Amino acid sequence: MIPFSVLDLAPVTEGSDAGQAFRNTLDLARLAEQSGYRRYWLAEHHNMPGIASAATAVLIGYVAGGTSTIRVGAGGIMLPNHAPLQVAEQFGTLASLYPGRIDLGLGRAPGTDQATAKALRRYFDSADAFPHDVLELLGYFEPAKPGQQVRAVPGAGIDVPVWLLGSSLFSAKLSAQLGLPFAFASHFAPDAMDEALALYRRDFRPSARLSQPYAMLGLNVVAADSDAEARRLFTTQQQSFIKLRRGMPGLIPPPIDDIESFWTPVEKLGVERALACAVVGAADTVRNGIEAFVARHRPDELLITANVFDHVARRRSFEIAAAVHQDMAARSEHP
Repeated sequence: MIPFSVLDLAPVTEGSDAGQAFRNTLDLARLAEQSGYRRYWLAEHHNMPGIASAATAVLIGYVAGGTSTIRVGAGGIMLPNHAPLQVAEQFGTLASLYPGRIDLGLGRAPGTDQATAKALRRYFDSADAFPHDVLELLGYFEPAKPGQQVRAVPGAGIDVPVWLLGSSLFSAKLSAQLGLPFAFASHFAPDAMDEALALYRRDFRPSARLSQPYAMLGLNVVAADSDAEARRLFTTQQQSFIKLRRGMPGLIPPPIDDIESFWTPVEKLGVERALACAVVGAADTVRNGIEAFVARHRPDELLITANVFDHVARRRSFEIAAAVHQDMAARSEHP
């Protein structure tokens, strides 16, 4: 059975604050470690009141320091916001502190709006330089050469697995050319998923970092003790998407009983399309949904996310998903 991993945005819920979000993140990471998830990734966003993972490398250090064995990483670092040398130094530091446990996923979007990208002193048009920046960053992880003027300290010669992230064909193509693992953002932008996967697998060139293609897909999984309760919990994420598209991002809202009264028919269609890769329900529903998703798309790994308002309910969702994974693994060994 393929591995399951976790994507967390350190959500800040209504009535809470960033400090509590970080404590919840560490608690969830410890649960993920105990439950057999392979990796725990955090994503860079800026100027988003409901997402506290802006200083992604700092938060990765906090999570890695509070866990023991689970891989911890970025899903991802938005490279247009950063100088490649600084990213290499940050992740070289993390990998020195927590050897064999740090992942670096790279995205080419700014993870924010234009005004905030400008405030970061890097500009969105620098995304055009993304392939060059990736190559520069990969170079800093190579052993330093005699006479090399600029090196990452720490970073040079340190094994940091680098992934490319994407929601289009661009990063799928680049991942294939560079021989890197690829993670597709199907949990919020699934339209190009099938084409991107096919392109990546067809054009993959083996590299010193990876001998064969390895693709991870994002999947929303909201699980509860009943289908009805899971659907209610999922309204938190549906509301968040609508508010973002209305230009009113805010703290993560509590679930509501009647989502139909919240959105317009056009908004509903847009959200259902964006969140088409979602499995919502009790354990049996979740197992059937994940099995169907895996059978259709054949990912090498699933990156599971769940934007659930109540932390106890969010823990429960990941516990159910882990139990489903264990059951699927057992049945694959003894069909």
